[in-house]
Amino acid sequence: MTIATRLCDLGIVLPQPAAPVASYVPVVTAGGLAYVSGQLPFIDGALVTGRMGEGPTLEQGIAAARACALMILAQLQGAGVALDRVERIVKLGVFVNSTPDFTDQPKVANGASDLMVEVFGPAGRHARSAVGAILPLAALVEVDAIVALSPA
Repeated sequence: MTIATRLCDLGIVLPQPAAPVASYVPVVTAGGLAYVSGQLPFIDGALVTGRMGEGPTLEQGIAAARACALMILAQLQGAGVALDRVERIVKLGVFVNSTPDFTDQPKVANGASDLMVEVFGPAGRHARSAVGAILPLAALVEVDAIVALSPA
């Protein structure tokens, strides 16, 4: 089964890749790996903002992390990387805009992690960090990725 078929079966339509907000490129490939810059959560075209511990629910945080993961896939495609070339999601870095007393960053990060497993199966299981942070544009979550690729 192709990843395009899998996405269709899951009812997932990838968003349009977001343009960088500063001086960087969204994806760099080198040595059989794709490094995907931090992606922000866009749901229905709107940036999801806020701070965990000050209003957004855990479910909203999880949905924002999932939206970041979808944007990672969209950025890979936008950079000309066929999703069928993904051998493994190696690592996700998940940054959660949160108050100092909010400690459920790993639960929020599961939104991104679970999406990768839904799409890629066992190859979607990965190493991960999940930390509290102050994020650009007051985004609720930001996720970056390292992805192993098969030869083109």
